[in-house]
Amino acid sequence: MEASTYATLSRQSGLMNEMRIVANNIANAATTGYRQEGVVFSEYIQAAPDHSTLSMTRAQIRNTSLLEGALTETGGRFDFAIDGEGYFLLETEEGQALTRAGNFLPNADGDLVTTGGARVLDAGGAPVFLPPGAQIMVASDGTISADGQPVGQIGDVVPVDPLSLQRRDGVMFTTQAGVDPAERSRVLQGFIEGSNVNPILQVARMIEVQRAYELGQSFLDREDQRVRNAVKSMIRS
Repeated sequence: MEASTYATLSRQSGLMNEMRIVANNIANAATTGYRQEGVVFSEYIQAAPDHSTLSMTRAQIRNTSLLEGALTETGGRFDFAIDGEGYFLLETEEGQALTRAGNFLPNADGDLVTTGGARVLDAGGAPVFLPPGAQIMVASDGTISADGQPVGQIGDVVPVDPLSLQRRDGVMFTTQAGVDPAERSRVLQGFIEGSNVNPILQVARMIEVQRAYELGQSFLDREDQRVRNAVKSMIRS
């Protein structure tokens, strides 16, 4: 197989990977706290003495947009949004996680949890407990008051290394670098943060990727026909 075919096949694989990511972004354009994902293309070069250099495309590095989504006022007592760079701290079965999706609710034990059941933690890593039947108010620093008495604080944290964030699922992230208290953000009660996906730009990108993929496929089809014709000519002669 010629180097041009290898290069095109690797590019096709990368474009297909990007197409899946763009499609997932579009599907989550209305998901609370979703952060848009992208893919980084890189070049892999294989070189050896007395052999031609082979250049291939790789698209295995994913990056996440850290732009804030639009804040929507809901008036819900257990809806929260972070205005700034912070994240809510969660306890999951796989360990601690971070999220920007603040559509929480109290469970049967009085713990504040996500819609999936993950417990919300304070900055020290302890579950946030809400006294049943109490009037809950949350200050901008995350301090929780029940009937006017402070009872806890919602964790508002930032990863020590923002580039260490790894997506666990659509709205949760993990980091191996640890977290610090957020200093330049505030917690808003009665608000939620929407997705930061721009659907128009993502649809436009999907069209671009599809056209690039079709162009590569057209080249591979022509190359396949050229090889078939060459083989037929050799057999006839």
